[in-house]
Amino acid sequence: MNQVQSHLPQLISIARQAGKAIMQVYAGTIEVENKSDNSPLTQADLAAHRIIEAGLKQLTPDIPVLSEESADIPYAIRSQWQRYWLVDPLDGTREFIKRNGEFTVNIALIEGSKATVGVVYAPAMDLLYYADESGAYKQQDGHPAVAIKARELNLEDITIAGSRSHSDARLQKFVESIEKKLSPVKLIPMGSSLKICMVAEGAADLYPRLGPTSEWDTAAAQCVLEIAGGSLQDTQGKPLLYNRKESLLNPEFFAGGATTHDWGQYLQ
Repeated sequence: MNQVQSHLPQLISIARQAGKAIMQVYAGTIEVENKSDNSPLTQADLAAHRIIEAGLKQLTPDIPVLSEESADIPYAIRSQWQRYWLVDPLDGTREFIKRNGEFTVNIALIEGSKATVGVVYAPAMDLLYYADESGAYKQQDGHPAVAIKARELNLEDITIAGSRSHSDARLQKFVESIEKKLSPVKLIPMGSSLKICMVAEGAADLYPRLGPTSEWDTAAAQCVLEIAGGSLQDTQGKPLLYNRKESLLNPEFFAGGATTHDWGQYLQ
């Protein structure tokens, strides 16, 4: 593992290269098509995918790559993997299309069903989060990286990061239930895996995901969050694990800070 983790600077470089390609598309005309699940796909997704896949194969030729844009690898094959890269070349494609800047490049190393190295890069913000066993860090606008830490929960002052493109009535009812039982909630809308990273750096207490996501959406940010002292668990309190089943869909989950709390009690 240490040998792979020594590649963290190269992983960050690959993520930045992918981000540069994404921003070249961002500056021009964005062409959108819909995939089979009706989710949007742009030329930026594909350009970033090619850069990341090529970079990882050059860096670690013996470690397979599973990317959102090459996810048709049969489970019979990937179930044999003990270690692999899990990639979302452009997380938050809807935010990219809206041009609000809240999209990321996600690269994670999965070992034994857990994310052990994670890089999350938001190129429009020049905002980078990364983590391995040495710690979790944030770097922005060329400034030196700083260590980040999830915060303790104050039930009288709760901040929730919510999905900007996927907010719905269930989230509103969840927030209302917390406010009824505890205290007023500050809700911050945000796109992509930046919501998980907000919890990791102590800017929010919780990100509740009450809808579908895929494994490449969460792995890199989950690594950052867990190493920063937080947790990402399903609604039954079990940590999200990777490559354990044929489907690549995640269960609904709570990304929480440093204090363990039963958020499931507020679901209706």
